[in-house]
Amino acid sequence: MQLTWLESNTWLWELGNTRILVDPWLVGPLTFGNMPWLFQAERSRPCEIPTDIDAILLSQGFPDHCHEPTLCACDRALPVIASPSAAKVAQALGFETVISLSLHQTHTYRDLTIQATKGASIGPSQLENGYLLRWGTQSLYYEPHGCHDPWLRTYGKVDVVITPLLDVCLPIVGAILKGGKSALELGQWLQPKVMITTAGNGTLRLQGWLPRLLSVRGTLEELQVSFQQLGLDTRLVEPVAYTPLVLLTEV
Repeated sequence: MQLTWLESNTWLWELGNTRILVDPWLVGPLTFGNMPWLFQAERSRPCEIPTDIDAILLSQGFPDHCHEPTLCACDRALPVIASPSAAKVAQALGFETVISLSLHQTHTYRDLTIQATKGASIGPSQLENGYLLRWGTQSLYYEPHGCHDPWLRTYGKVDVVITPLLDVCLPIVGAILKGGKSALELGQWLQPKVMITTAGNGTLRLQGWLPRLLSVRGTLEELQVSFQQLGLDTRLVEPVAYTPLVLLTEV
């Protein structure tokens, strides 16, 4: 298992014999609703789209997970596995094979089994995805907002988890990325060997009003102590952008 964080929500995963590009934003700036005054992110380090990927995995239909300029630059023959909202975007862009996974649906691709779990709820009716992936004897769980499916309580152990580990907060609103207690609870449910934080800013250049209001609650060191106090030997990891993490079955 080789996992490479490409900043923001973007990952390149090598799982068994399959390479998956996850929630890619690699082309141009990132904005929401054409409102750069509110939020705009730009890469300080250019990152080309990998040319040897086998599939694209999309957890949400919003630009920071389903970035249309980036998807337009990808090969339309690549299969896309996505939440229902992201699947609509990929279909509109002309991808030939788009698999929309609703809650708890499963898709088998090559040597991977990919199962959708409950992710972030956007408004009253739009539910996005987390994912459980299994191949051989290994397993990985991914949810980029820290909104974890209660169904996972009874799922059993998972080798590696990728999710926010610290709360990222807005005044009045509270945590928009849920780590801290949410990550600790998830650790008790899945008892992973490793938990890797995601959705960080890395070396990104952020502009607009929103980034000025964001704050991070707690530290990774404090959270690691909380895991140890509960008797969990899970190792918490903050990835280094563009540097592969190589994790074997016995992590």
